Amino acid sequence: MSREQRARIDAMMRRPRPEGLRTVDELRAGFEELMARMAVPDTVRATRTALGGRPALRVEPDGGPRAGTILYFHGGGFVFGSPETALSLTGHLVARTGFGAYSPDYRLAPEHPYPAAIEDTLSAYRELLDRGTDPSAVAFAGDSAGGGLAVTTCLAARDAGLPLPAAVVAFSPGLDATRTGRSMDTKEGIDPVFTRAAVEHTGAMYLAGADPRQPLLSPAVLADLTGFPPLLIQVGTNEILLDDSTRLAERARAVGVDVILDVTADVPHVFQAFAGVLDEADEALDRAALFLAQRIRARHPAGTSAR
Repeated sequence: MSREQRARIDAMMRRPRPEGLRTVDELRAGFEELMARMAVPDTVRATRTALGGRPALRVEPDGGPRAGTILYFHGGGFVFGSPETALSLTGHLVARTGFGAYSPDYRLAPEHPYPAAIEDTLSAYRELLDRGTDPSAVAFAGDSAGGGLAVTTCLAARDAGLPLPAAVVAFSPGLDATRTGRSMDTKEGIDPVFTRAAVEHTGAMYLAGADPRQPLLSPAVLADLTGFPPLLIQVGTNEILLDDSTRLAERARAVGVDVILDVTADVPHVFQAFAGVLDEADEALDRAALFLAQRIRARHPAGTSAR
């Protein structure tokens, strides 16, 4: 059954598209239409709020959250997407863990190129800390560009002297603006979502002339991950961004970071979004939820203080 599910999703993602590179408005509208089809658990509620000076969604279980906060960064190549387009992913993590989540609406390129997104996600984390939130009860998570932000926001927090979160979860993260991974070429055509031309198109909007050879843009090849919290990276084999994940895991392992590289065969970019229609998506979300629950629980033993 799973093989049939994967084949159906691959075919859906390969539907004919207009020739040539799409405009920003077309990219944003198309992504909203796609993500609106993804199932959001009916056991969570989302309310609009603000965090770090930006709009945000607060996502909670219907019965109220347990102690712990997920700071979730949406995907969209830094050009499109919103907390609403990622609500399926945020909602499934909230439903499975019982933690509450905030999903900030960080600024997008080309109107707001690098480093606007990282400034906003770091500001969101700063506000949580300023509110008295224990960093050992916070986890960063995100998908695609947002998965990259989960990593780079952690780097920025460390460089700013802030305490680091308990864990980082990255779904199909974008981690290399230099686009030097071998999978950029070996997975071309196998990937039903992206081409090199497409990611370079949106990447150029985000870079706006900035040198991609810096840790906050290409952590998979340049970041020093010393002192990082436990890291879970989930990726599919049918992704041109596969090597972004494998190389970051290698860098993390080399400096003693507790890292899990979780690779699923024959699934596309951010396959977790297909929860409810793809067995591998539900299984991967279960693993991510277990990782988060263990990491936050391990730093928060019952009856003791985390400080």
